[in-house]
Amino acid sequence: MKFSLLICTYNRDKYIFETLNHIASNAFDFGKYELVIVDNNCTDNTSAECHRFQIEHPDINFSYVVETQQGLSYARNRAIAEAKGDFLVFLDDDAYVDKDYLQNLDSMLKQYLDCSAFGGKITPLYENGEEPYWMNKRMYSLVSAIDKGPDVCLFEGNSFPIGANCGFRKDCIKQVGVFNVQLGRCKNNQLAGEEKDLFYRIRSVGFLIYYFPSVHVFHNIPVNRTTLEFLCKSGLGIGISERIRTKGNNIARIKRYFSECVKWAGSLALWFCYTIQGKSPKAKAIIKFRAAVTKGLLSKDSKS
Repeated sequence: MKFSLLICTYNRDKYIFETLNHIASNAFDFGKYELVIVDNNCTDNTSAECHRFQIEHPDINFSYVVETQQGLSYARNRAIAEAKGDFLVFLDDDAYVDKDYLQNLDSMLKQYLDCSAFGGKITPLYENGEEPYWMNKRMYSLVSAIDKGPDVCLFEGNSFPIGANCGFRKDCIKQVGVFNVQLGRCKNNQLAGEEKDLFYRIRSVGFLIYYFPSVHVFHNIPVNRTTLEFLCKSGLGIGISERIRTKGNNIARIKRYFSECVKWAGSLALWFCYTIQGKSPKAKAIIKFRAAVTKGLLSKDSKS
């Protein structure tokens, strides 16, 4: 099996060379994978950093393309179109793979032949060395972190992989389609939902989505992503994305409203628990985030 490692990037010259270097440091046959970088109209030194990597690693099958339509979903769909591998692996441009990432992924896919898609473990690397004071485990997805434990398992219910470390069989994508370009980040907005939308479609046709804990990356988290302002902006973007995702489908929209009510009940319960434990910052953050999501979901004029 050949892997296509797909990295979509927008102005991350600070990280991109090390992101690529960590992949090249894997003790894995260069002939078994390709690297495809999709530049989504970068205005920094991303191109030069990628060229530097290519010069230092001439044996790696490396492609660099520019996608002029702005937006992460456009870039990801371009990556899919460029990919030649049997299995398409998406990594963030600021995520560093573990030293055995490719070997472990290869081993998992040989062992779990019914795997159509996967998500791996993501550990946050806080650039200031500290987890945000408001963080709790239920909000890890806001820093693109995920840890479902040490055992391989299926993603079920409302649990899905995170785009910083996930992948799909090419045949699976051919059947369910590509990313919805109405969803997903565009430049510096906080829209989301494109991954969830795709994983819903994968699950709807009976394909299995696995969690592989040994397929591990470390995700850089800059200081500006650890503020309450970012928390609220992310929540608003999630709400808007969910409104877009369910547009035109009244049943899906009603289910999402009901789900939001359930989440409010859970958020209030957590608020109470953290408050009586004397952890008021965590309690306040939960309510701020949920209020922002609801605002985005209900307000047609909201922008992230």
